Parts: sequence; structure tokens; C-alpha cells
Amino acid sequence: IRIGNGVNIQDGSVLHTLYEKSTIEIGDDVSVGHNVTIHGAKICNGALIGMGSVVLDHAVIGEGAIVAAGSVVLSKTIVEPGSIYAGVPAKFVKKVDPEQAKEILLNQYLYYGVMMVKMGDADGMVSGACHSTADTLRPCLQILKTKPGTKLVSAFFLMEVPNCEFGENGTFVFADCGLNQDPTPEELAAIAASSAESFRSLVGAEPKVAFLSHSTKGSAKHALVDKVVEATKIAKEQNPDLKLDGEMQLDAAIVPSVGAAKAPDSDVAGKANVLIFPNLDAGNIGYKLVQRLAKAEAYGPVTQGIAAPVNDLSRGCSADDIVGVVAITAVQCQNK
Repeated sequence: IRIGNGVNIQDGSVLHTLYEKSTIEIGDDVSVGHNVTIHGAKICNGALIGMGSVVLDHAVIGEGAIVAAGSVVLSKTIVEPGSIYAGVPAKFVKKVDPEQAKEILLNQYLYYGVMMVKMGDADGMVSGACHSTADTLRPCLQILKTKPGTKLVSAFFLMEVPNCEFGENGTFVFADCGLNQDPTPEELAAIAASSAESFRSLVGAEPKVAFLSHSTKGSAKHALVDKVVEATKIAKEQNPDLKLDGEMQLDAAIVPSVGAAKAPDSDVAGKANVLIFPNLDAGNIGYKLVQRLAKAEAYGPVTQGIAAPVNDLSRGCSADDIVGVVAITAVQCQNK
């Protein structure tokens, strides 16, 4: 089987052959998405793999694969995030033997903590004060995997805005503000579903989900607006019992009078408490604006979609931030 040059292989794809002696050859300059599993493949020179169409992120390349310039991938190899760049030799992490595993557990305490969760000795884990997000999430996705039925790992902030009548008495979930840089419509829909579940679990109230944009109900025409419109459509089809709507400007989403004027037929407009941002730029800027200008408490980024509660702190976190995220993790553990 040959997949020709310049093809885009979507996130979450599984490629395999029907016959033992068959192979898959992926052509030059192919873009391979996140979380792709490829068995028995030869990936030709110049292929761009994973996050940002350059980096392989959390994908597993199966037995017999050859990557880039003839680099051989050993049996059941896991390729680390950041390991494949165009024109740079690949770096691989092969399946370890018991002695190597013991050494990793004794010397890399993030792996030790994740294994405690995996084996039931701990219910959840909080990390990130001294580690990057990639270092925190890598062992989680290798060992714990994603939550059953979840298509995407994402991150949200639980926002508590003082003296605020909007949202749920000033409480909101903002997503995705920490992981997915430019989510597709399908990914935005998945982020919305996970965020609604997180809001219900942590706040104990009904989620009302707004897909944010610079347009409200067709007031502007642009490809960025089209993405949010499509995401809203997919989310409604996949979650008919959820209250969600879009595309909406922020004021239409949370201010009742503006929502009534701009989207009078919406059951979310003016009442939203879960805000889905169109990309990571908007989400990250948005939560920091609210945190700094409105003096809001911003707890997170809280991960969602991993098989057990594991949460990532900012390396600029305060002691109060750590306490808040630990408390949220404890609630997630209780609700498992």
C-alpha cells in the first residue's frame, strides 16, 4: 500500500495492513497528525509528523517501521514528542527491559508518580511547578493512556471572578487554554464535551457552552468563523443533551442583554459558563486578561481526557495555585 506525496493523515488515524507480508509506504512530505498509530510502515524522507505538522506528539509507530532517512524503529517503539523534525535524525525510545524500567522509576519521579496512579497506590497526580507540560504529560500518555471514549486530551482553567454576576455566579471554565494550539472543528467539539463534563463535575451546575468567535451568528464571514460554526454543528450532533451554541462573541455569550439582542433564539447566549476558545492564542490570552485585570482566581491548567486525574501547574505558580489544583484533582478523583 502506498500513500502518495503531500497527503494529510488526520489525527487519531490507525493504518495497518491486512496481510502479514504487506507494507505501508507513506510518501515524501506527508503530514501525519497527532495520536496516529502506524504498523509496518516505511515513512519516506521529508515527512512532517505531528504537532504543528512538524513534531510527532504522542504517536506510536508500530513494529517494522522505518522513519525519515532510513532510521530503524525497534519493535513496539514509542517515539517521544519533539523527536522528529524535517532534516534532523530521529531519536527513539524503545520498549525497555525490567532493569531499564526500574532505573527510570528510581530516577524519574514523574514516571514513578504515574506508575503509582496506574497501580492504584495513588488516585491522581499534580506536577508542573518544576517541569514542562510535555514532561508532565509524556508519562501519562505512555502509561495511563486516554480516558475511554475520549478523542483528545485538552486543558482548561477554572475561573472564579469576584463580584461577577455572569457565568455561574462568576465561575467559568475556559478551554482550551493550555494544550491544543489550533484545534480542528472536530477537536473543538471534543474539547467542548470534555469541558462541559468537567464543569458539571467540579461546579455541580448545568454547563452552558459557548463557542467563541469574533462573529455572532453570521455577523462576520471568514474561514476562522467557519471553523467555529462547524465545531458547533458537530458538538450539537454528538451531544444532543448539552446546552451549547455558537458562534458567539464574548459579550453575546455572557451578558444577558447582549445575548438577547444578538442571538435571541439561543438558550445559551447571555448565560454561558463554559467558554470554548477557537485556538490556544485566544484561550491563553483570555484567561490571563481575566486573571490580571479582573483579579480572578485561575486554577489550572487542569487536564481532561487522561484515564486518571493528572494535572499540570504553570512553572510560575504560587503556593496558593498549587493548593487549588490539588483540591481540584482530589474532586476529580472522587468523581472517577
